[in-house]
Amino acid sequence: MIEAISLWLHETAAGKFFLTMFISMAPVAELRVGVPAGVAMGLPIPLALLAGVMGNMVPVPFVILFIRNIFKWVRRNIPGLGACIDRIEARAYRKIERHRRLRYEAWGLLLLVAIPLPGTGAWTGSLVAALLNMRVKNAVPVILIGVVIAGLIVTALTYGVTAWL
Repeated sequence: MIEAISLWLHETAAGKFFLTMFISMAPVAELRVGVPAGVAMGLPIPLALLAGVMGNMVPVPFVILFIRNIFKWVRRNIPGLGACIDRIEARAYRKIERHRRLRYEAWGLLLLVAIPLPGTGAWTGSLVAALLNMRVKNAVPVILIGVVIAGLIVTALTYGVTAWL
């Protein structure tokens, strides 16, 4: 059974699409890793980009809605991780203050998500949106636009690298 699933994931276009989506859901990897991985598995670049964007957007509303309650639960039930949560929040608040002073919260959020560098992306953008108390209906479109821009940048870089090979 496991062999059949593995074969399906690695040998079919649907499986490669699913794997690319799944990689793009991961908090650190996001589509910065998902799109190149999809291309490396043999997905056409437009499908790899679509899978990366779709996968990267899956956790966004959940993070915005539930992250504060998750942080409270972790602090209460796993005190050893409280310091880690404090560092994550402090880092997010520093990013928030930079943009709040300019009164461009949506634009700042868009730029934070659109620049495909470590520490940026949909997960960080969702955390910032939650800490800004942005409504899901206002934050998700901004994050989606940022994810698409980041995806286009990563795709252009991936295409450039694969064209040289």
